[in-house]
Amino acid sequence: MLNNLSKMFQKSAAENRSMPAIFWGETTINYTEAEQEAQKVAQHLKEVCGLKPGDRVALWLKNCPEFVSCLFGILHAGGVVVPINNFLKAEEVAHVLTDGEIQLMLTDTQGREQAGELASRFPRLKMVVVDDFHQFAMPSESVSSPATEKDLAVIIYTSGTTGKSKGAMLSHGNLMHNVESCRIMLAAVGEDRFVVLLPMFHSFMLTVGILLPLLVGGSMVLVKSVHPPKNIVFDIIHRGATILPSVPQLFRALCHPGVPVELPLRLCVSGGAPLPREIYDEFTRKFPIPLLEGYGLSEASPVVSFNPIDRPRAGTIGVPISGVEVTIQSDSGEILPAGETGEVCVRGGNVMMGYWRRPEATAQTMREDWLLTGDIGHQDLEGYFYITDRKKDMLLVNGINVYPREIEEVIYTFPGIKEAAVVGQPDQRRGEQPIAFVSLNENVKEDEKGLHHFLKEKLADYKLPRKVIFLPSLPRNATGKIQKTELKKLLHPT
Repeated sequence: MLNNLSKMFQKSAAENRSMPAIFWGETTINYTEAEQEAQKVAQHLKEVCGLKPGDRVALWLKNCPEFVSCLFGILHAGGVVVPINNFLKAEEVAHVLTDGEIQLMLTDTQGREQAGELASRFPRLKMVVVDDFHQFAMPSESVSSPATEKDLAVIIYTSGTTGKSKGAMLSHGNLMHNVESCRIMLAAVGEDRFVVLLPMFHSFMLTVGILLPLLVGGSMVLVKSVHPPKNIVFDIIHRGATILPSVPQLFRALCHPGVPVELPLRLCVSGGAPLPREIYDEFTRKFPIPLLEGYGLSEASPVVSFNPIDRPRAGTIGVPISGVEVTIQSDSGEILPAGETGEVCVRGGNVMMGYWRRPEATAQTMREDWLLTGDIGHQDLEGYFYITDRKKDMLLVNGINVYPREIEEVIYTFPGIKEAAVVGQPDQRRGEQPIAFVSLNENVKEDEKGLHHFLKEKLADYKLPRKVIFLPSLPRNATGKIQKTELKKLLHPT
């Protein structure tokens, strides 16, 4: 019975032995080779490191083929994968290790050096370096996980924008459910080749970039170097990639005149951050490739909704994926009718087990079976959902709700705007005032008066940004989300 991710990958590997699993530069790794590497890791973890079922194993790697070997090696051995954001500082990594009670880490030589300063705090932490994989012995018989679909498979630590990060617990069943739903929505088949350029530690890439292609017998086009962007285009063309999951700013970059219109892609998927309508329009004017926006969060494994390939609707996050319910609810839990604004709530087999050892936080995020996303939005009469803003980002100006995303969408339509973000600044008289941060395209001059006049014609006075602050670029996290917490710090320097 295929009741866990380990067995599903073993089945896929057995059915696609000589087929390409991973493209990495000029190297091609087939399914047999990928499974053999995972088996070697599993054997080493069990026999040498003493891994027991349910033990948490930190995975601290940049994008590389070894990430796949480690992921499935940990799962084969019955362990729980804890991917660590490789952009974190030592203190942030220490929180994950402490909170997750982790005593085993898989990393590379650079990661071991970075973790050196943690050695005194975690004297019992064992590190396995992927550079040593070639020395590991193949097990005499296949190692397979004893886990069931109800068992914990992965802990994804959230970004921690409101304090210390929390670990979202995803079971084998959660991830298997989400992979199958995504397979249906994307019509993914074995001939598909998925471009992987976003960080593999993120839940979006874990499900859509790794698990989905490898469990349906497809391939990962793992981009070795994303700078300059022409490297991405080269890999897409050279490897005949068919599906590109990425974030909005990459799709804007592809609109550069130097990028050819003829690409082998059949589908582009935008996630990780809201897709501004201006970027969507610019992309679809240039390419005959569907650019479809989806929506999700780590607590939902992560995909929640997606625009159907045959009936997409620009400006929406689409409709719920197969097997998932989405409703708009009031603060009291009342399900609101179409057109009314409230919190986006999710129910289905993809919803997490809860936060790792945080029952209070779990109780605040779950209302019976419903996951409270913290996003504000509404549904139209035809079942498409719209995200208005984050609940915590909503501003209260003179007692009136103001949604920064609405202002940002208008700013993006002003000529020369590259990035835009609106945050709130406390105001004694009005409660809050919108402040806009923008960065400009190359060779575009600042024109605050022109932008203000432009916005005044399109927005109510109470929505107008009190001021516009120009920056060379806006701070983003590893998956492309603009970090509004960092922008707020610029307004209130400590």
